[in-house]
Amino acid sequence: MGGSRTEADPGIVRPLRAMVVLSLLGPALLFGYAGYVNHESIKAQSAERIERALDVVQEHAAAALQTVERTIAETGEVLRGATDEGLRADEERLSRRLARSQAALPHIEAIWAFDRAGHPLVSSTVLPVPRGLDNSDRDYFQAQTPPGAGIHIGAMITARVGSSRFFVVSGRRETPDGAFDGVIAISVRPEHFRTFYARISRGIADSFGIVRADGAFLARFPSRGEGPERLNRQSVFLQRLAEQPEAGRFRATSQIDGIEREIGYRRVPGYPVYVQAGIETAAIWREWREAMLRHLAFGLPATLLLFGASLFALHRTAAFRAEVARRQAAEAALKQAQRLEAVGQLTGGVAHDFNNLLMVINGNVERLRRMGPDERQRRALEAIATAARRGASLTRQLLSFSRRQVHEPTVLDLRRSLPAVQDMLRSSLRGDIAVEIAVAPDLWPVKVDLSELELAILNIAVNARDAMPDGGRLTVAARNATLADGGVAGLRGDFVALSLTDTGCGIPPDVAARVFEPFFTTKEVGRGTGLGLSQVYGFAVQSGGTASLASEPGRGTTITLHLPRTREAPAAVDGAPESSVPRDGHGRVLLVEDNAAVAEVTVATLEELGYEVRHAADPAGALRLLEGEGRFDLVVSDIVMPGPVNGVDLARMIRTRHPHMPILLATGYSEVAQSAAEEGFPTLRKPYEAASLREAIRAALAGRRLRVVA
Repeated sequence: MGGSRTEADPGIVRPLRAMVVLSLLGPALLFGYAGYVNHESIKAQSAERIERALDVVQEHAAAALQTVERTIAETGEVLRGATDEGLRADEERLSRRLARSQAALPHIEAIWAFDRAGHPLVSSTVLPVPRGLDNSDRDYFQAQTPPGAGIHIGAMITARVGSSRFFVVSGRRETPDGAFDGVIAISVRPEHFRTFYARISRGIADSFGIVRADGAFLARFPSRGEGPERLNRQSVFLQRLAEQPEAGRFRATSQIDGIEREIGYRRVPGYPVYVQAGIETAAIWREWREAMLRHLAFGLPATLLLFGASLFALHRTAAFRAEVARRQAAEAALKQAQRLEAVGQLTGGVAHDFNNLLMVINGNVERLRRMGPDERQRRALEAIATAARRGASLTRQLLSFSRRQVHEPTVLDLRRSLPAVQDMLRSSLRGDIAVEIAVAPDLWPVKVDLSELELAILNIAVNARDAMPDGGRLTVAARNATLADGGVAGLRGDFVALSLTDTGCGIPPDVAARVFEPFFTTKEVGRGTGLGLSQVYGFAVQSGGTASLASEPGRGTTITLHLPRTREAPAAVDGAPESSVPRDGHGRVLLVEDNAAVAEVTVATLEELGYEVRHAADPAGALRLLEGEGRFDLVVSDIVMPGPVNGVDLARMIRTRHPHMPILLATGYSEVAQSAAEEGFPTLRKPYEAASLREAIRAALAGRRLRVVA
């Protein structure tokens, strides 16, 4: 029995060993074969992507060069038959003509015409052209001197007038007998091609280029400023070009950035230039490895398969929970926005009524001033007027918060305005946060909306407060800044840089890149809307500038608003109004005001200014007076009124029936005030004083006279 078992052992062991070997060798061979097939498939897909990319960039380059060639031909027709002296005499008209042609083609930098000696005759961008400029040494000029020369595409050069970089496409100018008469040269922006390549690169190819047959690059993406602009004769591209001059594909390490790529090239039909498209070989191998890892995952034992399924389920669950969280955040943001809208409606209504109260107070204070009070009474009146002005400022801030303030850019001297904001900041921040103001003594004035500026500063300050839970310092600084070469968001010129710097925890780079996006917030649900810093950015852009952020975790944050300098002089510092306003008005005024107290004060003010006044309490009454009592010289109407017809609607009706009737609208709050301004109706902000009313009436009447004369 023992001998029988011994003989049986080899028969059992050998199949088991074979099964063990096959269990390893079989999957290994299968995995190797799958790897080979997969690699060939990915290579084929990459080649197909390169071919698709070449289809696109070849068509794009051909279209761009064809439009340049047509522009050269059209320019030649414009200049044909004229002598050099005639062209110089007609330079201004021709320059405008060329400028129109250039403006229609975004890839053209400039259009120049040169005489036979290389001196400029006319340009689309420079008027007059520099007569002493000599471009006869440029390759695009020299290429046109032989008879029969065709379109020439030059290498990248730097402009002698300016410092821009471009390549030039040139054509020959000839006399009627075929002699050389000069050159038409068109500068082409390489940025046009780079921008297009960047736009199409995702998912197709990662590198593109347009290159001459001699290896000189005209444009490439991605751009490496430190790389050579011309391939040497030993480059794989030039060697392959000698073998396959129309199209081909090769693998090479780039002389530009040192990255190995699979590159395809094609000749642009009709031109001695080629387009290239390439994919990194590392990306091809990476795609293959990722595919093989997926195959390997399916070949692992059931335990790992179960783990993969569980991981997939976990990912799905995490994605579901993230979607639920995003939805909850969106719903919370919507509710917060609805609450803000409700608060805004309430605030706007309260501000409207409060403005009417201030109108009554200011109007009666002015009337009492004109009665010649004694010193004690004058001081009391001044205290009332000061309180009314502070109330008007508070109302303006409330309207800014509710986003219902009439947008009114004014010339501001921040040397006076910023110290006044300090009290507002201290009341909005905690006591453990110090506020410092640092304003340059020679600061330029700016023209912005004061309410929006105050709101922007407040929004930044609130974010700074939340970043300093243990206290700190907020510094508000303003200085002059002259921007050149588009250093900040492409801006150039004179600006005032208004910076708010905190000593808080700072912002990570991934968050800093999104802080100005609407509804983006890192605060808990219900604690922030994500609208504060978006208002800051919107205000800066609307004012003609921009907002930027600089931050480092643990080192604080600086938000800078670049506001454009204005050449206008700032208004004088507000003070007590004059006790008497000239009584130089004449004519009949129709006042439309639903508030009886405001109407009484305004009627008295208008009469003291010298006007004959009739009052209507609503638009219907105003229309009856206009039709029944003859001609009025001016209509002064409040915008906000009860009923279906507001002041703007009334102004439209009056304009239709009485086209030459001057209309002045008064408001401190209105959702339709912006439309009134857009339709050409002058507006006067409440609460106003007699002097402001007088000037607004004079301006409205002057506008009427100008329209009648026209």
